Amino acid sequence: MPKNLKQEIIYTIMMVCVMVYAMVCYNITIDHGGLENWVFLAAFRELPIMGVAGFVLDTFLAGPIAKKLAFRLFQPEKEKPIFIILAISIFSIWLMCPMMSFVASILFQDGLHRQLLSVWIELTIRNFPMAFFWQLFAAGPLVRTIFGRLFPEKQIQG
Repeated sequence: MPKNLKQEIIYTIMMVCVMVYAMVCYNITIDHGGLENWVFLAAFRELPIMGVAGFVLDTFLAGPIAKKLAFRLFQPEKEKPIFIILAISIFSIWLMCPMMSFVASILFQDGLHRQLLSVWIELTIRNFPMAFFWQLFAAGPLVRTIFGRLFPEKQIQG
């Protein structure tokens, strides 16, 4: 896990890219009735916009709140690290999914309009299961593994 601001920024960028790309692919697939090869390329066009939104929301809102909530439940000096990692991940999903779904509702679902609330709720409900399982079983382990190889514990402590 990140040990300083530089590592926190790198980790957040990595996680946001992996999560946003997968969620954009998922939403394009749902909107077009199935997964086709072109979806993978099309998702890269939305990645800069949604990636910046994800980075800002995670860095300034969801990340700090998720950590605060996780540390209310678990004390790092007393608990196994996996419990803290999972708690932060779950709280992050709980916060980020509605926020990113709101951004997507405005940007990709006809902007600000009368049905924005219902579109946002529907999109959040549709996205939550995918975000939950993708984060816990794919993105989280993948990013933590790559990050751990980039910043081995020995290097961090030394």
